[in-house]
This record gives sequence, C-alpha cells and structure tokens, in this order.
Amino acid sequence: MLSKSRGIVLNTLKYNDETLIAQILTEEVGYRTFSVRIARGRKIRSTHIFFFPLSLVELTWEEKPNAKLVTPKTVSVSTPLVSIPMEPQKVTIAMFLGEFLNHALRSEPSSPELFSYLYNSILWLDAKSNRYANFHLVFLLRLTKFIGLFPERPLYISGGYFDLRTASYTQFRPTHNDYLEPREAQLIPTLLRMRYENMHLFHFSGSERNHFLAVINDFYRIHIPNFPELKSLAVLRDFYEGMKDF
Repeated sequence: MLSKSRGIVLNTLKYNDETLIAQILTEEVGYRTFSVRIARGRKIRSTHIFFFPLSLVELTWEEKPNAKLVTPKTVSVSTPLVSIPMEPQKVTIAMFLGEFLNHALRSEPSSPELFSYLYNSILWLDAKSNRYANFHLVFLLRLTKFIGLFPERPLYISGGYFDLRTASYTQFRPTHNDYLEPREAQLIPTLLRMRYENMHLFHFSGSERNHFLAVINDFYRIHIPNFPELKSLAVLRDFYEGMKDF
C-alpha cells in the first residue's frame, strides 16, 4: 500500500557513502525509519537540507507490515526552514531536540495532536529572531502533556517536595532519590506557566536554564524506558553556560 505523509526529521545516520538512515516522525503512521539514497553531484547538498534535524518534509513510500526499514519513493520539503539550519543558536537547539525526540517518541502511537504541536512549534522557532532562549524548556514541558507524562497543574503544597516519579507534591521526603527539595519544588508552578508567547518574560541565567533542563531530562528518563544519555545535551549545556538571553 502506497503511503503519503508529512514528516519531521528527528535524526540521521550515514550508513555508507550511498545511504542515510533517517528516523522521522510521520503525521499518518507515527515513528518510522527510512533508508535514503544520498544524492550525487550538485544534488548532494539538497539531501542534507532535507534531513537536517527538525526539517519538515513530505514523503511517499510503500507501507509493508512489520518492515523495520523503508525506502521512500519520493521526498520533498513540506515547509522550508529559513533560520533553524543557519543560525548557531537554533542549530544547537535543533540537534538536541531532534535527538531527544528520536528516543522519546519511538514507542508513541500516531497522534495528529502531537504531530501538530511539534510541527507548529518548529515553525514558531524558525520565525523568531530573538526572545527564544527558553524555547527548549517550554517545548519539553508542553510535550509531556501530549505523551501523557505530566498533569496540567499538580496540586502545590507549600514547603512540600516534588516527587518526580509520581509528578506530584508531597509533604514528606520521598524514600527514593528522584525528587526536588522544597526550594526547587516551589518553582514548578512558575515553569508551567511559561508559553511561547510569554516565555521572554521569564529571565534566567544560563546556569539556571541548564539546571531546569537537567531536571526535565531526568523526569523523562524516569518515565520512558531505556531513555539514554543524550550526546547533544552536553553541547547544549556548554552553549547556554554563561549566556542569559537571546
């Protein structure tokens, strides 16, 4: 059966001189792994543009039951990205989010709501020229809603601990190590108020952003089986360290 779908490129791996392995979240059937022939001559650059992390593409392929690797019949740009592949700040964010999503969404079923959230978030980032330093934090916090990991508004307990395993507040220190102390736990409601439209009003240092990111990353690792250490996380941390806003 011939399938056609928009897709979001998450990660690519050069298999050999002629082939790329691309992990793509498709709108119609969810997560898929594609084997893509690398263009030759003048077209080689277009291959890499198509398969840059967070690139928005459209593909057709022959859907085969239980096939782990699919070769697309056609690949084209769905919506061209203007700034994400070109600006160092956005390149760093895209590399991290692409790797993050590649592991977080592998077992997620097809979801039009999730795909729409990701697609529109990428377009929002691509269109912004400034005031997007908190983008990755908002992106990951809001993502939890679409994959069923986090309550919209956990009931805050003044002076309480935040249990990362249950995503809830408690008056008593949990018996395990996956929790936030009261000083940090009180910041959760503030972080959950951030949206793309208002995130520029929340001012953090680079170190503070890195700390929040570490907590969010730990939360995902607790709740998603076999979630690995991300290679791009250290790069993003280095990038933000010492930076305040951009």
